[in-house]
Amino acid sequence: MNENQIVTAVIENLVRHAKFKGQFQWLLKPVTGMDGKLSLWVPDDLPVFNIEIKRELRPHQIPQLREMARKHDPFMVMTGKASPAIKEELRNQNINYVDTGGNIFIRHGKTMIWIDGKKTPTNKTGNNKAFTKAGLKLIFYLLLNKEAIHQPYRQLAAAADVATGNIKNIFDGLAEAGFIVPVAKKSYKLENKRELLERWVTAYGEVLRPSLLIETYNFWDRTKSDRWMDLPLETGESMWGGEPGGDLLTNDLVPHKLILYTTENVKLVAKWTLIPNNDGLLSMYRKFWTSKTADQDRHAPPLLVYADLLLTGDPRCFEIAAKIYIKYLKDEFGPS
Repeated sequence: MNENQIVTAVIENLVRHAKFKGQFQWLLKPVTGMDGKLSLWVPDDLPVFNIEIKRELRPHQIPQLREMARKHDPFMVMTGKASPAIKEELRNQNINYVDTGGNIFIRHGKTMIWIDGKKTPTNKTGNNKAFTKAGLKLIFYLLLNKEAIHQPYRQLAAAADVATGNIKNIFDGLAEAGFIVPVAKKSYKLENKRELLERWVTAYGEVLRPSLLIETYNFWDRTKSDRWMDLPLETGESMWGGEPGGDLLTNDLVPHKLILYTTENVKLVAKWTLIPNNDGLLSMYRKFWTSKTADQDRHAPPLLVYADLLLTGDPRCFEIAAKIYIKYLKDEFGPS
């Protein structure tokens, strides 16, 4: 479902299941920070809610929603899909929500409204080629290089390391999901970049990153885990992601787990004296992007470090991810 479809389904099912009448007003998000406003006519006196739309809610989005609720009170998240566990956590955090099935939770002053158990409409997007492994690699390249959307298919394929034949299918999937619009023959413009980033983070954690895992290790010399910053890396071939990447970008995080993106894993296993261990401290992932501007850096691109930190589920890392977003990503993707 795109955002318009989510809003329509919410309004229709609130009337059908709860006898609530609602009216939605779209806002200019880059200016207001919100997708829109929702007015509800119910027996109780309710305010006009500031609305953030999410196609599907994931655990790593909770801290962001909590901050939005603080800044944009009265706040409500509108979603196409949310698991029972996430809805329970939203209630625990006093974050109002409504989904496309007409399930709703509102706590405002002395008023509490809670309707649950209604089925949400099926969202048949499983065949969207934009969020396959190849699609996620291309999206990452497009998010890092804003002018790349204008490049020929062959050039895009080489830069993102995907087959040229995949590019059209990926672009079709992005268009279907509302993330690109054609402006001329084989010329496109990225739309809804903040939402695309969020979709990418979720899909990266579920689809692409697991396929990149090389091995998890411990150090034979345990003191090396505390001296990770001094470990030698080949320029452009190995870069820290996750918590060490977050520390390099902010100087404000003591890593509990280490993530390294690399093309030189065999050499590093011998050089660093690493021992395979399923619960090890260091996870090595195959470096899947080509890098130019960041080649001199020891950290992965901030966008990737941001994603890794959100996917930890650790509140410490959520705070650092928020700092990285404000410092490195906000100008490109909009306010947090």
